Amino acid sequence: MVDERCDLNISTNKSSHHTDLFGDDILIVRRGQNFTVTLHLKPGSKEFKQGETKFTLIVETGPLPRKESDTKVSFGLSDSTVDTDWSASAITGPSGNTVSVSINSSPNSPIGLYSLTLDQEGQKTTLGQFVLLYNAWCQRDAVYMPSESKRKEYILGQHGVIYRGTYKRISGTPWNFGQFESGILDICLKILDVNPKFVSDADKDCSGRRNPIYVTRVLSAMVCLNDEGGVLVGEWYDFEGGVHPGTWTGSGKILRQWAKSGPVRFGQCWVFAAVACTVSRALGIPCRVVTNFGSAHDTNANLVIENFYDENGEDMSDDSIWNFHVWVDSWMTRPDLGEDFDGWQASDPTPQEKSEGVYCCGPAPLKAIKEGELTRKYDAPFIFAEVNADVIDKVQLSNGRMVEFGGSTKSVGRFISTKAVGRDERHDITHQYKYAEGSTEERKVYEKAQHHNKLQKRGEEPGLYLKIKLADSMIVGSDFVVNAILKNNCMDTRTCSFLFFARAVGYNGRKGESCGFTSDKVEVPSGEEKRLSLKLEYSSYGPVITSDRQIKLSAVTVDKQTINFYKAEKVIVLDEPNVEVKLVGDIRVNEPVTAEVTMLNPLPEPLKDCSFSAEGPGLTGGEIIMKKLVSSVKYREDSAKASLEFTPTVVGSSVLLVGFDSNKLKNIKTYISVGVKEKAQPVA
Repeated sequence: MVDERCDLNISTNKSSHHTDLFGDDILIVRRGQNFTVTLHLKPGSKEFKQGETKFTLIVETGPLPRKESDTKVSFGLSDSTVDTDWSASAITGPSGNTVSVSINSSPNSPIGLYSLTLDQEGQKTTLGQFVLLYNAWCQRDAVYMPSESKRKEYILGQHGVIYRGTYKRISGTPWNFGQFESGILDICLKILDVNPKFVSDADKDCSGRRNPIYVTRVLSAMVCLNDEGGVLVGEWYDFEGGVHPGTWTGSGKILRQWAKSGPVRFGQCWVFAAVACTVSRALGIPCRVVTNFGSAHDTNANLVIENFYDENGEDMSDDSIWNFHVWVDSWMTRPDLGEDFDGWQASDPTPQEKSEGVYCCGPAPLKAIKEGELTRKYDAPFIFAEVNADVIDKVQLSNGRMVEFGGSTKSVGRFISTKAVGRDERHDITHQYKYAEGSTEERKVYEKAQHHNKLQKRGEEPGLYLKIKLADSMIVGSDFVVNAILKNNCMDTRTCSFLFFARAVGYNGRKGESCGFTSDKVEVPSGEEKRLSLKLEYSSYGPVITSDRQIKLSAVTVDKQTINFYKAEKVIVLDEPNVEVKLVGDIRVNEPVTAEVTMLNPLPEPLKDCSFSAEGPGLTGGEIIMKKLVSSVKYREDSAKASLEFTPTVVGSSVLLVGFDSNKLKNIKTYISVGVKEKAQPVA
């Protein structure tokens, strides 16, 4: 009856399934929703009669499709489709030579690449292939998200902002997720196909892909190369032989490079999270990138960060607090835990500890983290500590005695941030992870965790107050003064040793070399304060800071009468120079556009090996445009300038990401919104 021709109606189906943004010429549909294919009848065959003509459709996915694993399903024609399982109905086309078949997939089907076959009385005809994704528009799907604006952001959004820095100086870095770029979906499916679980049991793995919880755990393990087949190699110190993590501006190039030649060098937490977000959105899982400022790494799982110092203020701790850490939240139901734990689930593609024998972390419900329900899967204690651990400061005296001199219940888990829905603005989601710091609810939650004792006192004789005051302007390349201020709130004069030092630091808390120190012995009358100034000169900090441009300031004072220690710390992020971008003329589709880019050199030394880069979805054809400067840029007041040319291929709004790199200034980023118009029509 049916000849070899079958029209999969790719354009129409992709439009109705919100997959028309994919640049791939293949049928891509979302589960739990109808799609239509057109069958062509052989000349002279019997007329198709609804209710009388019978045939069976077979869908298969994975290398070993089996009915028992739901990776192979056979179903016949019905009067109408049902929305709970695979089903099909058919009507004759207007010409009488075609049959329009409406197919509904199960909302619980495994995702992946499927084949579609027609079986009529034992004669099988291959109709084609299609990719089945999760469906946030389908109420019966585990990833259903009721808000259309949030679906546009967390599924369809191709551009994002990732927040870095410190909680005092939060900066947004633009990122091109690029989940709809040509070839990216195939690469995302390849990541699933090379994960160790697939290699050891392909049937079980493919069947498990019906569950977004399972797939999210696989992605957490696969993005960072801790086990076999990972996408990115993590590196925090030596970037020889690879790309500095701060250089990346999008996921597409990373994924293509991995697909072509294996693990990509190098990534850090925000890169891992961005790539995980790209893959999740491509597969249909609503996903957002989340930054936690003051993120604790609790090495002994007691929910306490213990800072140990010697008498000179040297840090001897195993626990650490990162200035920031980045992971992802994914939206899904949790039938394994109960509906109270549906919604956002935190997972960390920079896994720092093993989970069930594999380096992965999550997904853990935000509700469980907020309420201290640490027995809920997966890895809730570790994520709870990242956002809500208490901090204890201890000093080891020369006689070996350990003295507790301070701490905090509020310094971990600050300004937890993600991009706002529909706007390039920071959205604070701290309240989704924890109750207000210091509130009765927050303390009760911490006590419920029962992994540590709440601290009762801070120091033997409180009364001295120490803080650090920053300069108003701290652009990289400048000299500036910072101050440590010691105030005496006691009733009598105190004699103190006063130390103030600065050292380079990585965003993950890794200590670098010293770049400033001063000290004094001071007498502070009651009610008064003393100030210790430290001048930070570029000649000292320039050679030792990393591309993160971070300096850790530490002030320590010792009350000679009580032998009490007091400490204040701040991490400063040096301001980067502005890159100015000017687009020349009208921006029209398929017509060359020139971007004039300029950056003033703020350093007191020349910049060499300078280059500008630009990329943007629908603007640069999926490539990064590079322009290297022939000559160096003279010290201070001289500008690096270049013209970057690109040709937009899509009408509408997009974002052009622009970067600057050199031997002394690296990973300087900015972006500009671009509105692409239709091509001008010739005047008649």
